[in-house]
Amino acid sequence: MKMSDTLHETYSALSANKVRSGLTILGIVIGISSVIAMVSIGTGASDRISSSIESLGSNLIQITPGAQRTQGFGASGGRGGAKTLTNDDAGAIATQVGNVQAVDSQVSGRYQITAKGTNTNTSVQGVTSAYPQIRNLEIAEGSFISDSQNDSAAKVAVLGPTTRDDLFGIDATGVVGQSIRIKGLEFKVIGISVAKGGSGFMNQDDMIYIPVKSAQRYFSGDQYLTTIAVQATSQGVMTQVQQDITDLLLARHKISDSTQADFSVLNQNDILGAASSVTTTLTYLLAAIGGISLLVGGIGIMNMMLTTVTERTKEIGLRKAIGAKRKDISTQFLAEAIALTMIGGVVGIALGWAISLAVNLTGLVTTSVSPVSVVIAFGVSALTGIIFGWYPARKAAAMNPIDALRYE
Repeated sequence: MKMSDTLHETYSALSANKVRSGLTILGIVIGISSVIAMVSIGTGASDRISSSIESLGSNLIQITPGAQRTQGFGASGGRGGAKTLTNDDAGAIATQVGNVQAVDSQVSGRYQITAKGTNTNTSVQGVTSAYPQIRNLEIAEGSFISDSQNDSAAKVAVLGPTTRDDLFGIDATGVVGQSIRIKGLEFKVIGISVAKGGSGFMNQDDMIYIPVKSAQRYFSGDQYLTTIAVQATSQGVMTQVQQDITDLLLARHKISDSTQADFSVLNQNDILGAASSVTTTLTYLLAAIGGISLLVGGIGIMNMMLTTVTERTKEIGLRKAIGAKRKDISTQFLAEAIALTMIGGVVGIALGWAISLAVNLTGLVTTSVSPVSVVIAFGVSALTGIIFGWYPARKAAAMNPIDALRYE
């Protein structure tokens, strides 16, 4: 049987019952589009989280207070809320650990901010002059906090662009030199940072920076830090710097057993790896949900083809009676099943791509359609046709021509 004959017969068979063929194709379309759309959402979320972590700084190592051991369901005992790190610890790291480019002491809190009859609730970060270098922060207007302002616990503040907009209006000018009140205390605005974009709790655009000693004196009321940020000289030495910091702080805190450490040291790669692991799992989960839709569509193809074989029993018997071979019969029905999935695959890829673009335009989630996922989806659609079309094709080819001709 010639290929052209097979294609013509396939077209005639599928056109004979357009509604049934269309509904069968629809199942594949939904499955393929679901896989592409959901994988693109998962991939986009992963890329966004990774870029957000990388934007927080380069070659970054973070030390937070709290025990490393886990309790209950795996929560670290007191991590982040304990009081174990001091300015002296940060100074020791800067002077005694090699391959360290910069160290920043940080005290964070969330307070009510007021200015000229407006107010907002945002994060206030007590930092040092090293913060812009470590966190890749640039200043659009004015200047950042200086060492002298930090040493004197000056009441000065640098605003993120989102915080500026909330307090003084969208893209307000002349903000530098004006005053804001943080928890009732007046601070003078000395700078506005460049917008970096982002969302969530650690959005650097929605933040206020003040000297760390000011944060300790006026807000936390003690000498303790919530974070020490360290920038290594290169990515290659980060693991060694992390170990050196751990050894130094264990010695300073007089802890002999590292499992009992009252602090945690994480480098940027650890954070990025943990986030990537979570988002990869999420992507697989979303793909699995889409795969279930594709499985249902495949079952729909098998059901249709089995019905078609039953309806065309006499036709099969007649073809065999005039010399058609088993191979010709099986090829014909397999071609019909593959045609259904290929059509559904093409339409599903286009629909999945369109859904991804539509979701991206909403601004809620950034999607990313990978060419690899499109190729895989198309290959899976073809494979679905072969797998779910094989049994009906085999059943048709195995029919006895005499029994088929007698079928009522």
